[in-house]
Amino acid sequence: MRLWTVHPRYLDAAGLVALWREGLLARAVLRGRTRGYRHHPQLLRFRRSGRPVAYIDRYLAAVHAEAGRRGYAFDRSRIGRATPLPPMAETRGQLRHEWTHLLAKLQVRQPERYEALASLTRPLAHPLFRILPGPVREWERTADREPT
Repeated sequence: MRLWTVHPRYLDAAGLVALWREGLLARAVLRGRTRGYRHHPQLLRFRRSGRPVAYIDRYLAAVHAEAGRRGYAFDRSRIGRATPLPPMAETRGQLRHEWTHLLAKLQVRQPERYEALASLTRPLAHPLFRILPGPVREWERTADREPT
């Protein structure tokens, strides 16, 4: 499961569809509607918000908007109303880590998209997040550690 901090505009078609599907799974987990993935580290930031379902709905609303911009027909009825919420804090280190991860995926999966994005040094974050200074999050899997 990957709930990207990077803006969904950067994802290729496969990535955007996977994000929608994984976001819906995350929503089901946060609503207590499934037994799998309950302890997935990607869900920690939503749980810590105090309003995890409202935040995942807001997250998915932006994914839905990007899909609509591209002409995809994701089913909006699968998520709740996107209520106004303060942005969720995320770190610059997390955004950079994910950007590097996404570029590596695109280099293999869609080289022309990779070429178009590789020189971008300050990618936009998903609109749910406000980026603050800081390292890669403790819940992120990296080459040198497992999530806590």
